[in-house]
Amino acid sequence: MMRALILGGTSEANLLADAVACAGCNAIYSYGGRTRAPANQPLPTRIGGFGGVNGLAEFIRREGITHLVDATHPFAAEMSRNAVAACETTGIPLIALERAPWAKGTGDTWIEAANISSAAAALPDNRARVFLAIGRQHITAFSARPQHAYTLRFVDPPDGPLPFPDGDVIVSRGPFTLAGELEMMRARGIEWVVARNSGGAGARAKIDAARELGLPVVMLKRPELPDRPRVESVTEVMQWLRHRACLGA
Repeated sequence: MMRALILGGTSEANLLADAVACAGCNAIYSYGGRTRAPANQPLPTRIGGFGGVNGLAEFIRREGITHLVDATHPFAAEMSRNAVAACETTGIPLIALERAPWAKGTGDTWIEAANISSAAAALPDNRARVFLAIGRQHITAFSARPQHAYTLRFVDPPDGPLPFPDGDVIVSRGPFTLAGELEMMRARGIEWVVARNSGGAGARAKIDAARELGLPVVMLKRPELPDRPRVESVTEVMQWLRHRACLGA
């Protein structure tokens, strides 16, 4: 009997949950728990971490999981690495639903950064107004560049003070439009953008807006992950699930 575990938290994972529910598949949807008010899902849902590789492997065994779909954010590297290791330990198949990264196009001014520290170091020495679009878990590194005025955007309000003296938080949930991003950047006088190469359409508007305004973008490269089967569409995941189920895997 097939029983899938979807590691979610992305728009693609939400679409997959809808497809799995419509197909009548037995599945559990898991949130990492970083968002206080996650979107409702049509599947049984759990929220919170597993306790590393061993905890995830124990959950797989206890719940009778037969298939694991990693549909987490491309920068949720620790969870993705744990998923690979737990599937190797338990012997169940894994597939990653991973959106393609953005590619630099004509008119883009990108400074690629390998990690968050180098992204902070790439900002200019003189004061600038920076849109820091990297998620709240990674902003501490920018305390090393306290001269800048930062605009941040979170799904939830921050739990405490920001790690730099001049910061303004927008609380909003995407997807965002090009018109909206242009309006926000113009109104706040944004001069630099720092972003993760998340890929997908839902977060792309800020990159298109930066190109249209001629702004430099410090683009964080994706973390390296272990080799694993990966696809870019919900349809491909559903085909994989059906194929595996038919084989009795």
